[in-house]
Amino acid sequence: MQYELRQYWAKPGRRAELVRMMESEILPFQVSCGVDVVASFVAAEDPDAYVWIRRWSSDEQRERVSAAVYDSTRWTDELMPAVRALMNRERTIVTMLDPTVGSPLQ
Repeated sequence: MQYELRQYWAKPGRRAELVRMMESEILPFQVSCGVDVVASFVAAEDPDAYVWIRRWSSDEQRERVSAAVYDSTRWTDELMPAVRALMNRERTIVTMLDPTVGSPLQ
């Protein structure tokens, strides 16, 4: 398994809107395309931070499913413009993670 840690920052004061959109639209859409969403968080000490984690079984799966999500007209025409209105995209950080041998997330 490989994990993808996605760290986003909402525009000031708009995190609640971003979380609502993520949980009602973005995450369900991605799951319907085959994404395995492991978790969704808000940062306790940063009022604009939102974090979520996706899990992949292989690079091939990640590439195939990501293409299904990001090449779709629903993403490009509807969801992405709405997300851009809420996010500070310049601060987005995406980190690919491999679990260690002793990790329970194998």
